[in-house]
Amino acid sequence: MRDLLFLCHRLPFPPNKGEKIRAYHALQYLRRHFRVHLGSFIDSEEDAGYADQLAADCASSCFVRMPPHWARLSGVSALLRDEALSLPYFRNASLQRWVGKTLAQHPVSACLAYSGPMAQYVPFSSPHGPLWRVLDLVDVDSEKWHGYADNKPWPLSALYRREGRLLLDFERKAAAEFDRVMLVSPAEAELFRQRAPESAHKIDYYSNGVDSGYFSPHAGHPSPFGAARAIVFTGAMDYEPNIDAVSWFAERVMPPLRTQHADLEFHIVGSRPVAQVRELQRWPGVRVSGTVPDVRPYLQHAALVVAPLRIARGIQNKVLEAMAMQKIVIASPQALEGIQAAAGEEVICARGGAEFISAICQQLHAPDQRISIAARRRILDDYRWSLNLQRLGRVLGVEAQAPAMEPTP
Repeated sequence: MRDLLFLCHRLPFPPNKGEKIRAYHALQYLRRHFRVHLGSFIDSEEDAGYADQLAADCASSCFVRMPPHWARLSGVSALLRDEALSLPYFRNASLQRWVGKTLAQHPVSACLAYSGPMAQYVPFSSPHGPLWRVLDLVDVDSEKWHGYADNKPWPLSALYRREGRLLLDFERKAAAEFDRVMLVSPAEAELFRQRAPESAHKIDYYSNGVDSGYFSPHAGHPSPFGAARAIVFTGAMDYEPNIDAVSWFAERVMPPLRTQHADLEFHIVGSRPVAQVRELQRWPGVRVSGTVPDVRPYLQHAALVVAPLRIARGIQNKVLEAMAMQKIVIASPQALEGIQAAAGEEVICARGGAEFISAICQQLHAPDQRISIAARRRILDDYRWSLNLQRLGRVLGVEAQAPAMEPTP
């Protein structure tokens, strides 16, 4: 096996949020084809408990704990240097020394940097020769900051636009220096080609997947809802786009829905809900779960699943998981942007409050099960990790193999 350096901005385990799900499956795939040297940051005590388990599965590893106060200190540094806030936040001398030592001691021929800030650790070559360097940006992160700016008052809007501008400068510079740049969807790859036209020839994508055996409509989980009919949103609830989405839905969509469906509840299911999310329970019918051991009971027994995101980039794993569990998903155009699914046939697209209310009322009255069945079929056809990761493998020189069999619908 060849040696590969894999640098990841978050510990790729447990796979319980979008960025970590993709990193986890990429790591599992790479370990089958390379001796992987893994460098990553740890930003929570919960994740720290998994470090030894990950280390045992790699040729070598370096996990750097990120102090809670580091965001503030690194932010001051970035403002003084006129650079994107994300860069010093993920800049660490111990990790940089480990990268240098690893490249000196092992015949590493390829490197995968997962997320833009990790590109700053990768040299052009090692003592053993040139490096084949692949950058997985996942999303065009700079675009997300511009979206934040559009929804925030001054001075936050100015700070977010600054971050978007400086981060795009860095993304373009990194793309020009790396051999290949991967994103999460054809739409995201095309957007980055427009933003970095000088590197368009080296920009590609590999889509996310879903464990369709785990997220299965046939799982027999007890209902967590009692007698209520539930609309469900899933996702990490300390993440700004999710906070914005559930706040908007709870305040603008649920009150008129409850006038027609008094038993209807909106369940916000996800880890680390911030105070703004917890306070939404002041609205009748809004429930906030916090971290749950298994999201599948909430999906299985939901009357509908919603994804009313107003700020979104790439592929929404929450939508894929609900589709895999054969649920009717009603989502904003932003939430569906990176997903190859036919609106009206495999998912329902709603633009604004009036369309969400109309679509939800219609599906509560007469659920169109053809949509949910077609949603599951779309996942089985196009969102298999075993198939989609081969696009990453080809970029890293792995010979194509027949994808593993997936569960039948």
